[in-house]
Amino acid sequence: MMMRAMRVITFLSDFGVEDDFAGTCHGVIKRILPEAEVIHITHGIEPQSILQGALVLANTLPYMPEGIHLAVVDPEVGASRRAVALGTADGNRILVGPDNGLLIPAAQALGGILWAVEISNPRYALEPVSATFHGRDVFAPAAAHLSNGVEPAELGEAVEPESLVQLEWPQPEIGTRRIRATCLYVDRFGNVRLNLTAPEVEGLGIVQGSRVEVELETDRFYAVAARTFADARAGDIILYEDAYRNIALAISRGNAAETFGVRAGLEVRLRADPG
Repeated sequence: MMMRAMRVITFLSDFGVEDDFAGTCHGVIKRILPEAEVIHITHGIEPQSILQGALVLANTLPYMPEGIHLAVVDPEVGASRRAVALGTADGNRILVGPDNGLLIPAAQALGGILWAVEISNPRYALEPVSATFHGRDVFAPAAAHLSNGVEPAELGEAVEPESLVQLEWPQPEIGTRRIRATCLYVDRFGNVRLNLTAPEVEGLGIVQGSRVEVELETDRFYAVAARTFADARAGDIILYEDAYRNIALAISRGNAAETFGVRAGLEVRLRADPG
């Protein structure tokens, strides 16, 4: 695994921007490698939401420059989970983060995992390592050293890719007239991202202009399948394909999640209106 220096480091986390966590990690990277170019994808992942972090990472990395991709959503920090670095099959990207499933969908979207190592060599970490802030003391230093051309094998022992933790990704139940889906996450506009794709809903005859019955735990209403928000009036409930080709539920110029009390993990049932 002969590495070349890759100066771009992307960074995703659930740290938020109100506290110092993300900025401190950025500072650690720049102290180790002042010429590193750090791109902050987002620090707005819901706290401890590994599934949302994995989905956003997989959606966004194809649009990022090649380099080192640091991701930290780490509810089990300080426990027995491993810290890992993964090389993608194209040989031009390395993902750094906890071994909790966060990195795997992105690596698979980029062609699969070519190699993996456990980050365990104290030479490439800050000392002492905090029990609660591995983003600062383990992951950010590892990302910076890898960006500077340090060989992955220097970080620790090789890990079999098959042994990496996999996420339990919710799958939709698709019938002849109904779909039982799951809210994967809610974005800052209140749009509800579902575990569905356009071909899956089109198979039920739900196409642009279709009326769709939406059923939640305590509510039932109708939405219209739309191509863009401009196709709907303010306040209209719409079902649309988002920029990453997933189906989402929204209120035009409104907040669907807040209006209907939808949160990540909630079941959302769709039924094509026979008209």
